[in-house]
Amino acid sequence: MRLVARPSGPIRGRVRPPGDKSISHRALLLGALAEGVTEIDGLLEGEDVLCTAAAMRAFGAEVARHALGRWRVTGRGSRGFAQPAGSIDFGNSGTGVRLTMGAASTFPIRATYTGDSSLSGRPMRRILDPLAQMGARWEARDDGLLPATVHGGDLKAIDYASPHASAQIKSAVLLAGLGAEGVTTVTEPRASRDHTERMLRAFGVAVEETETREGIHTARVAGGARLAAQRVVVPADPSSAAFLIAAAMIRPGSDLRLDDVCMNHLRTGFFETVHDMGGILPVEDYRVETEEPIGDFIVRPPAGLRGTAPPESRAASMIDEYPILSALAAFAEGETTLSGAAELRVKESDRIALMVEGLRACGVDAEERSDGLVVHGRGMGGVPGGATVRTHGDHRIAMSFLILGLGAQSPVVVEDAEMIATSFPGFADLMRSLGADISETA
Repeated sequence: MRLVARPSGPIRGRVRPPGDKSISHRALLLGALAEGVTEIDGLLEGEDVLCTAAAMRAFGAEVARHALGRWRVTGRGSRGFAQPAGSIDFGNSGTGVRLTMGAASTFPIRATYTGDSSLSGRPMRRILDPLAQMGARWEARDDGLLPATVHGGDLKAIDYASPHASAQIKSAVLLAGLGAEGVTTVTEPRASRDHTERMLRAFGVAVEETETREGIHTARVAGGARLAAQRVVVPADPSSAAFLIAAAMIRPGSDLRLDDVCMNHLRTGFFETVHDMGGILPVEDYRVETEEPIGDFIVRPPAGLRGTAPPESRAASMIDEYPILSALAAFAEGETTLSGAAELRVKESDRIALMVEGLRACGVDAEERSDGLVVHGRGMGGVPGGATVRTHGDHRIAMSFLILGLGAQSPVVVEDAEMIATSFPGFADLMRSLGADISETA
């Protein structure tokens, strides 16, 4: 499917962005591990999360949908995960497969994990190697690519120094540590998303965290932990909200309210960077649900945006927002330098390369760096557009260039747009309801 975005009028309305993808995966996974029935409100029903729901069923948990965003998980508790009958297909979901590998390795079962062509090209040794240090065994294609089979059970705790600030690595090891003998420790060069730690606490697990002055972060869990089922409220995804915010920022006269957005301080890097660029995002009705802070945003465009250079220390808190931030930078005055994001090379695509390629195709000067990119903004109304952009099936690349097309001088077409449903089902319909001109094209 190809979508085209045409220059549009103001973005106006009040909406709740889709449920947070990271938290949705964890709600299903911890619910499946817990004793009792976990009720989930606000679950993201994108393809990635639905793959995790199917995986939990394959491991023997009862997972049922009762209404839009409302799900119920009857966990395995003390019985542990059951041996799956066949291989488990995670589609395009890196978070789902990596966290599940960690959680399932606790139990004396064998599980084979598969995925689509994109997921099958993404590195899994960053998860498989620490699991092997804990006592799991694995076989994988090309020494670390899917399909991979993991033999679990009888794990021993480890002190693991992660080379990356990656919530997926940290979470996989911590989840494996729940059933390991001893205390499992994960140290990161700087703190990554802490949704796993927060939700574990909500389910009754003691998690110890420390951080040095230099920003080195450590999390610990003791083996033998038991999870008690909970009611989980999934807030709106800040990564999805970023696309709506960017659209409103580049269309004069916009007036947009976003409800229930996750305000976890490890996810707010995009909001902080928009502020640095001259945007103002007032937050109302700040509150906490299931250990996660939540707020409502008011979005109105500034007179203009300025280029910026956010600190590398902010990268982990906006790693998924780099594509839309790059598109927003095209409308700023001056240069925007984005760095500290080498992880973008091994996401659903090489996001650095694709963003630079797409920006250049749309008439915006941009340069690749090993860990980021430089965008030479053309100011409001100065982006030519008029290109067809390759996405390599990457949902965030597709959405970023559709948003860019709303503010460009000429329409922008994106390829393989069906992949948007992995994280933002109904994206085009929602954008149209707010005033955006997005439609299918031959």
